[in-house]
Amino acid sequence: MYDVQQTRSKILILLKEAKRNAAKMSVELGLSNSFMTDMKRRDAMPSAENLGRIADYLDVSVDYLLGRTDIPEVNK
Repeated sequence: MYDVQQTRSKILILLKEAKRNAAKMSVELGLSNSFMTDMKRRDAMPSAENLGRIADYLDVSVDYLLGRTDIPEVNK
């Protein structure tokens, strides 16, 4: 099972490094305004589609967001 809070933390760290914020990402990707809050409060993992969109937005792999690898680069 994947750790929702670890995934959320990685997303927040990557947003900070990119000088972006969760609210702007949510708007640009068409996610709900409460997307990141839902991850925290409901311990709800994003859908595969949304994880893919977030990974593309942050230029990392989905595997990195899920903690399956420590290498953020997308396999090309």
